[in-house]
Order: sequence, then structure tokens, then C-alpha cells
Amino acid sequence: MRKNLIKAFTLAIAVGMASSVAHAGKGGGKRKGGGGSTGGSGSMTIVMVTDLNGNTLPNWGDSIKFAISTTATTEPNVSVECSQNGTVVYGAAAGYYVGYPWPWTKVMTLSSDMWTGGAASCVAKLYYFVGTSTINLGSMNFMVNE
Repeated sequence: MRKNLIKAFTLAIAVGMASSVAHAGKGGGKRKGGGGSTGGSGSMTIVMVTDLNGNTLPNWGDSIKFAISTTATTEPNVSVECSQNGTVVYGAAAGYYVGYPWPWTKVMTLSSDMWTGGAASCVAKLYYFVGTSTINLGSMNFMVNE
């Protein structure tokens, strides 16, 4: 059952990222509700939460979160997807705003049932939602070492 949940979650992340790419740069329009305005930009950096070997770099089994900055919205989100040899082995997403109902998901442990060790290539994406659209604010590629 857990593998099915991971696959479903990974699929949801992939669909969200595909939507993000499709809507990248389309910041026009007005945001409805309390999420801030459209437009602007964003940046993010990795913050080590648990650094098992003390090398200050993300390794398999370490925990990370992100320091983000954006003028585009008051409700930014970050997703992370990691792959080994072209196969997605990890996916996670979290809201980085006050009132996000699952704040503990900001801490992402770099491992999964499908990722039991070894290096992986990862991409983190910063985005927000306008209705059913996903607006991409930026992304960063990073390596996770063994």
C-alpha cells in the first residue's frame, strides 16, 4: 500500500510540475483570495536540517528544507523530485507560508522505499497557485550524494 501511495504522490508531483512548466512566466491576472498578487520572482536555497556525515551537503538520508524569498505571493510552495538513472525515486512538496496545514512536511528526508541508497539528481521548484493554475517562480538542480 505504501508503494502505491508513493507512486500516486509522485504522479501528483509530476502532474503539478508539468502544469508549472506549461504556465511558467504567465503571471498576468489578479489573484482571488488572500494569497497575494501575481508577478514578481523568487529564489530558494537548501538548508540542512540533519547532516549525518557533517559535510554540509545533501546526502542520501539527510534532511533538508528551503529558505525561500518571493515577492509574487504570500503562499509559496516547494516541490522536490529526485531521480536515479532516469527513474523518479523521491517526490515531496510543502507550503512555505503561515497557515500551511502540514508544516512538518517542510523538512524533507532524502530517502524513500524506492530510494534505498546512492546518489540522485534532484530538482526543486518554487511555485504558487492561482485557481487551478500553477505559476512557476524558479527552480534549482542539485545533487544528492551517497
